[in-house]
Amino acid sequence: MERIRKAGNKNRFYPGSAAQIDEMIAYWNTVTEENIKDKNLLRLKPEAIISPHAGYVYSGFTANMAHRLLPNNKLIKRAIVIGPSHHVYIESISISEYDLYETPYGFLEIDTAYMDVLKLNFDFEFSPDAHFLEHSTETQMPFIKRYNPGIKVIELIYGNIHYDTLAKIISFILADKTNAVVISTDLSHFHPLEVAEKIDSNCLIGVKEKDIALLLQKCEACGKTGMVAITKAAKAFDLTPVLLDYRTSADVSKDTERVVGYMSAAFI
Repeated sequence: MERIRKAGNKNRFYPGSAAQIDEMIAYWNTVTEENIKDKNLLRLKPEAIISPHAGYVYSGFTANMAHRLLPNNKLIKRAIVIGPSHHVYIESISISEYDLYETPYGFLEIDTAYMDVLKLNFDFEFSPDAHFLEHSTETQMPFIKRYNPGIKVIELIYGNIHYDTLAKIISFILADKTNAVVISTDLSHFHPLEVAEKIDSNCLIGVKEKDIALLLQKCEACGKTGMVAITKAAKAFDLTPVLLDYRTSADVSKDTERVVGYMSAAFI
């Protein structure tokens, strides 16, 4: 019997209907294409992306900016989606030991063969409770299925680990050019808008300039371990980070007192 990673967050963080998501994506793409100053950004062929993971109404536009680029890279056969655990404490990294991943667009196939390769080379655990309600990774999957319906996925959820540990895993993954890495993170949480923008600028500059010290010292992000790890791997592989979008929850909620920041980036 096939093991299914159920979509525990549909109708919570994103619509449960593919048609509703399609409507949102069509709107976001129209706004992007009508307003983007450098259309060359839409032709980038990333090997990795950073994408936010809040509800689509808040961060979907920013996430879509990154995910729409992945099909440009025709080498990609699988996406390894990496995000922090929000609900279950884990000491290491939990790997999705399932066969299929549920999305509103149908199932994504989990690459069990490549999962075995990763398990041979690294020390993973499998904590089922860490997966079912984990939105940091799950919110990426409808985008992947929508834009890359034929590729396979693996979900990695990390807990209390050092960024060096995750950077080594990401470097191993990126050594295979048929892999794409999706790093999930939101930025600062619940500061007034001006404070949030100042803090978030450290994250944006840190990623763009591959400045790990700046990220460690002055960036706030719930997925900072992943952000630092992909930055370190990008330095090793001489990948160029390209910032795609930044905004805050205030753009939608109009609440400027308790703001959450979102960014997306491509590594080429």
